[in-house]
Amino acid sequence: MFFSVAKLTTVVSLTHVALGAVGPDCVNGPLKSNKICDRNAPPAERAAALVAALTQEEKLANLVSKAQGAPRLGLPKYNWWGEALHGVAGAPGINFTGAYSTATSFPQPLLMAAAFDDDLIFNIGTAIGIESRAFGNGGVAPFDYWTPNVNAFKDPRWGRGSETPGEDVLVLKRYARNMIRGLEGDNPKERRVIATCKHYAANDFEDWMGTSRHDFDAKVSPQDLAEYYLQPFQECARDSKVGSFMCAYNAVNGVPSCANTYLMETILRGHWKWTDDNNYITSDCEAVLDISENHKYAPNLAAGTALAFISGTDLSCEYESSSDIPGAWSSGALNVTIVDRALNRLYHGLVRAGYFDGDAAVYANISAADINSPTAQKLAYQSATDGIVMLKNDQTLPLPLTQGKKVAMVGFWANDTSKLRGGYSGPPPFLHTPLYAAEKLGLVVKTSSGPVLQGNNASDTWTSGALAAANASDYIIYFGGQDTSAAGETKDRLTVAWPAAQLTLLAKLSKLGKPLVVVQMGDMLDNTPLLENKGINSILWASWPGQDGGPAVVDILSGAKAVAGRLPVTQYPVNYTEEVPMTDMTLRPSELNPGRTYRWYDSAVQSFGYGLHYTSFNATFGKYKPNFSIQALLADCSKEFKDTCPFPALPIRVSNTGNRTSDFVALAFVKSETGPKPYPLKTLAAYTRLRDISPGKPAETSLEWTLGNIARHDKDGNTVLYPGKYQVLLDEPTQAVLEFSLRGKEAVLDKWPSAPE
Repeated sequence: MFFSVAKLTTVVSLTHVALGAVGPDCVNGPLKSNKICDRNAPPAERAAALVAALTQEEKLANLVSKAQGAPRLGLPKYNWWGEALHGVAGAPGINFTGAYSTATSFPQPLLMAAAFDDDLIFNIGTAIGIESRAFGNGGVAPFDYWTPNVNAFKDPRWGRGSETPGEDVLVLKRYARNMIRGLEGDNPKERRVIATCKHYAANDFEDWMGTSRHDFDAKVSPQDLAEYYLQPFQECARDSKVGSFMCAYNAVNGVPSCANTYLMETILRGHWKWTDDNNYITSDCEAVLDISENHKYAPNLAAGTALAFISGTDLSCEYESSSDIPGAWSSGALNVTIVDRALNRLYHGLVRAGYFDGDAAVYANISAADINSPTAQKLAYQSATDGIVMLKNDQTLPLPLTQGKKVAMVGFWANDTSKLRGGYSGPPPFLHTPLYAAEKLGLVVKTSSGPVLQGNNASDTWTSGALAAANASDYIIYFGGQDTSAAGETKDRLTVAWPAAQLTLLAKLSKLGKPLVVVQMGDMLDNTPLLENKGINSILWASWPGQDGGPAVVDILSGAKAVAGRLPVTQYPVNYTEEVPMTDMTLRPSELNPGRTYRWYDSAVQSFGYGLHYTSFNATFGKYKPNFSIQALLADCSKEFKDTCPFPALPIRVSNTGNRTSDFVALAFVKSETGPKPYPLKTLAAYTRLRDISPGKPAETSLEWTLGNIARHDKDGNTVLYPGKYQVLLDEPTQAVLEFSLRGKEAVLDKWPSAPE
């Protein structure tokens, strides 16, 4: 989705009767005698009663994101377009005003994921869900939000990669699970808000070399589709029962996503059994238009619109008029059965969110007082500190940043509040930069800005100031990397190299003979020049750290917080972008493709899961059974979906052999030569974050995992558990190896539905 700043002023039109009563007036309004207002009636019957009361014209007017309601019935207009990627964000359906003028701004999901802590993600999701519901209850936002983004960040150039938790399937799935649980709440009768998993499916680039997301046809094998691109969505639908999906702009294997019955009906609603009446699919904004205009899959907009709804889409997101529902209806292609099916799903979803229940709704008491709570603010700070990754350190960090120390803060985001949030953001209660945090510590700070994307032929307005600040200081901290001008929605990167002007400035700073630390913002770059430069002592990666990003970074720099984040993406060398086009969806290496992600690519500058500490750790496995029977494991499991059957937990022991208390992220990778060739280099199978491990005091835990974490996918997409020898590799780089064997016959844990010929 993409919208201009001008469109952010659009105000959702909801009738605000009282706190929590933002839907129809079910006490005195025209709908009071309609079953939609009967809280004791089954939700499906409530939705059906409302749909039955609508005229055909009213029905068609409520199949778009700016739903017109039905004034004669007292049904308000409703704008379905809400955003809450890392906090309530700007969207046409959200009006930041009055008591609702700000919302907590957490780090971008990529930095959240670098903490490798499911509980943290759940707590963030809960905080965002509470604030989102507060906006809805206040009548300034809808009750549904188009988040989370669970597309895999498999190509480093993707402009929206920071909106996701990274490249690994397990991390994506567990992020989705915990974010959805947090957003929607745990009440079986009512959702706090309706979460939306997007963008379904195989959506991971914006605009590259003349091909855009609007006309791209993602050619994906059944193996890659089942194993990688659809795994996060399986978690959303089958396992987490999310309320909503968003179909993507691109086509998949020749069929536009929003007209793709294989994706929406065969897999999503059929194979994954996402069939509750309140589950609905919205299109991405103008994706219905793309069916005819860009994919040429339908002869005109009316035909494309009808095809979208017939194929399983329930709502058309529009800017102005990017679908032709009246034309689809008048042509006869869109009939009342399909229209009523869509409306029943949509209104059933709102019933399940308490939209029609006024003050009697489960979450009606959430108000503006619950926005920017102390708990949310602490979480915003914690998630930034927990996610920051140290990529280089020659013992320079932590710095002794005591009062009176002279520090040069050089670079474009040292004191620029606009750089902290990244895309899909709302106005936060505050934005604390590194300079703000340094001044709070009583440091004597000299600041100087620096280049962002400029080449060396740009007018140099920064070097003299930077060198002057550095020469007057004890320590140099360079705040560089890239901001949203390099990558974002509609904008992919063409290179993963550091901007030349920044490298030139860093080279000059590194020759001063003073401690020099680089704090890198934005997406991952090839840090080879920085790693090889001995005058650059340390590197931290901080992505987009959110409203308290400055204090989080400074507390890591000073050692007030111990660094423990791990890379959620591969750091590729600069020549990688010349070896594989963004349009190539294959994952496994071949003559034309060096391989994608840490599972298949073996020449990373720094690998997925890498991250240094201020102390040292010794991680080992405990005793583990060496042999297991596949058939016995399955016989002992009564779960419907066999890939979710538990495998005996991995015992882990971690000793802090240094002198600083620190967290430690335990990563367990599986490696085996079982199943189809080629074999992955390794695959993350389990992880957890152990907190506050003191020197000399070992910590023990057990990593939970399932048969699906060990299984492979065959060429047809089936999930198969193969007999043979397996290794489990602990940590990145590997500290310990555990071996076990599976015996018996191979077993299909999940048979993948074949695509139509």
